[in-house]
Amino acid sequence: MEFSNAPGRIYRLAADGSLQAELTYHLDQGAMVITKTFVAPAARGQGLAGKLMLAAIALARSHQYQIKPVCSYAQEFFNKKKEYQDLLKG
Repeated sequence: MEFSNAPGRIYRLAADGSLQAELTYHLDQGAMVITKTFVAPAARGQGLAGKLMLAAIALARSHQYQIKPVCSYAQEFFNKKKEYQDLLKG
């Protein structure tokens, strides 16, 4: 499964070009501030939101960003996945 990156956005499109999943963020003082995750109703239940988070983590690590989860899904993800706590901006 492949995700695409654009400034401030990580997303996945279906074969027909429709948006399946999206994570939006902005950069603030060396931190990736995750503001929204979205999965289209037809694409839910496939783990796409978690895969978006892993793509964001990989991007953050590659650019040495910290992460500030603002959206509720991102906050819950980091609460459950303690192995990524080192990326959180205090």
